[in-house]
Amino acid sequence: MTRDAGSVQILLVEPFPPEVTAALSAKFNVTVLSDSAASIDEIEVVACSSLGTVDAALMDRLPRLKVVVNLGVGVDKIDIEHAQQCGIGVSNTPGVLDACVADTAVGLLIDTVREFSAADRYVRAGRWPDGPFPTTRNVSGMHIGIVGLGRIGRAIATRLSAFGCPITYHSRRPVPDVAYPYVGSLNELALRSDALIVAVSGGPENTGMIDREVLHALGANGYLINIARGRLVDEQALVELLRNGGLAGAGLDVYVDEPNVPEELRSLANTVLLPHLGSATKETRAAMADLFLDNLQKFVADGTLVTPVVAPRGGATMQPEPSLTDT
Repeated sequence: MTRDAGSVQILLVEPFPPEVTAALSAKFNVTVLSDSAASIDEIEVVACSSLGTVDAALMDRLPRLKVVVNLGVGVDKIDIEHAQQCGIGVSNTPGVLDACVADTAVGLLIDTVREFSAADRYVRAGRWPDGPFPTTRNVSGMHIGIVGLGRIGRAIATRLSAFGCPITYHSRRPVPDVAYPYVGSLNELALRSDALIVAVSGGPENTGMIDREVLHALGANGYLINIARGRLVDEQALVELLRNGGLAGAGLDVYVDEPNVPEELRSLANTVLLPHLGSATKETRAAMADLFLDNLQKFVADGTLVTPVVAPRGGATMQPEPSLTDT
């Protein structure tokens, strides 16, 4: 199926990093969805990332669409079921960001528990002469519950095991060949944990899984760390418990309505809030861009994908394991 790349019509559903856009434009015929004058009848490829939505309505507007190529591991904003029904392939960029996101989770945990960001603000405000910053608690030895033991979850567990932290986890089913104890109930996992780290896929089936009951079980001395998707957590319940002492703290890289973070969260002193930068290092983003382009070039060459989530019609089999495991 080798073709002239310049003949392939690609639709960008959102702004991409300049270097990725330049690489695409150098080889392919690129159209931007926001361009009202753009013709989309010949589009064969949609390119997106975690910020862009590729729903059934958009797919149905593109009569020649064959594949959705995603710059990122999360595919929760792509209608996977509709893509399967229509024979439209979907790819993502698993594996290359696991270590970086796991580092972010551990960094968030340390910052949230030890309150380093708050201590930094304390010094900058000139308050140190008024007295020492309040003592916090150890991260080493904390009981850690991980929601979702996929590649990223396992990378987090490996790092925190080196801190002497007992690890337990919850997923839809026990993960083979791991030594960490499996807990079949989210509430039970929260009860056992000093900190709960959310590393599960962001599909609709998982929306709201970290609900008020789970947060209550985590308790007044517990910490929530979320590097997965904001919609997995009952954000209002989280705010209320953080405000009234029902939780000790939260470290968040993701939110329900990004980039709009509720003022209620921003005003709380016991939170550490990051702007969805779990994979935002130069090395990781370069590796993601390379795999993204490899998927696109593979599709142009032979109609298959390097890392398929959904195989194009007549292509390879479905990818067996997403990077953020389901629950």
